[in-house]
Amino acid sequence: MRDFLCRTCGQRLTFENTQCLRCRSFLGFHLPSRSLVVLDESGATQIKGTEWVRCANRKLAHCNWLVPTGSASPLCASCALTRTRPAEEDPLFREFANAETAKRRVILELDELGLPLAGRDEDPRRGLGFDLLSSVGERVITGHASGLITLDLAEGDDLHRERLRVEMDEPYRTLVGHFRHEIGHYYQMVLINTTDRRATYDALFGDFNADYQAALKRHYREGPPDGWSADYVSSYATMHPAEDWAETFAHYLHIRDALDTAAAFGFAPSGASLANDLSGDAGFNRIIDWWLPLAWALNQVNRSMGHSDLYPFVLRGPVLKKMRFIHQLVQQPRY
Repeated sequence: MRDFLCRTCGQRLTFENTQCLRCRSFLGFHLPSRSLVVLDESGATQIKGTEWVRCANRKLAHCNWLVPTGSASPLCASCALTRTRPAEEDPLFREFANAETAKRRVILELDELGLPLAGRDEDPRRGLGFDLLSSVGERVITGHASGLITLDLAEGDDLHRERLRVEMDEPYRTLVGHFRHEIGHYYQMVLINTTDRRATYDALFGDFNADYQAALKRHYREGPPDGWSADYVSSYATMHPAEDWAETFAHYLHIRDALDTAAAFGFAPSGASLANDLSGDAGFNRIIDWWLPLAWALNQVNRSMGHSDLYPFVLRGPVLKKMRFIHQLVQQPRY
């Protein structure tokens, strides 16, 4: 995430700002340039001969992204991916904006990594879709199916999410984390599409065609195997090869975005930015060399403030080998 500045007065801005708190300029996020730009009083701006206006979800989803005038949809590149949301009178509608805010952060990272973001069609490898649903009155299971990601908006409620985190003995549970994990399932379909990739996948993660329901029942009946942390990034990753991939993919995104943000604020080398070429084994080695001391330092800062570790995970050799494979696929995608 960038360190944004107001182009009118130089005030520091957050990714979510819609207005500068110093000079009161109206702001909008321009995805192609990945920058916050100043808007006129009508909420528009000219960029390279094209007029850009605010997303139609600026109130409902607190969205500050821009859309080119004349676009087929009045929604921005992130909001347009949401297929279903609850009615405004639903008690959980208040969490819709929080979920969309978290989703925008993830979509920006995917865009910067060059991963496909196009809307869904008959080929699920061509894009993502989202159902952000309310579990008030019906059961909603957060998950992924053929490119469509479903999220229970109750996960946006701090008390609900923390209760589940404790009950499920999870060290980490956030909206951003949910999106990154479920998106990982989607990119398994996108990236594991050739014989050589599938063979490597199977060697690292196992057979993703293994019976999922049987694995699910076994996991919640027996829990993770003894010594699981030597080979998996989380206990949930032990459940099934597909979950191991999704968990490892999510952590790859966690690390890349955290390093990118740290680089923007001078806590990591400028080379750690997502904008830089870090392809190949050498690039992955640099990412991990930067990440491990940064994660250690941030954990200690959190402890100084009485909080739990920011990154309460251990990345051992087998986990890094899996993550290296994901890095190679992300940096050199072939669709």
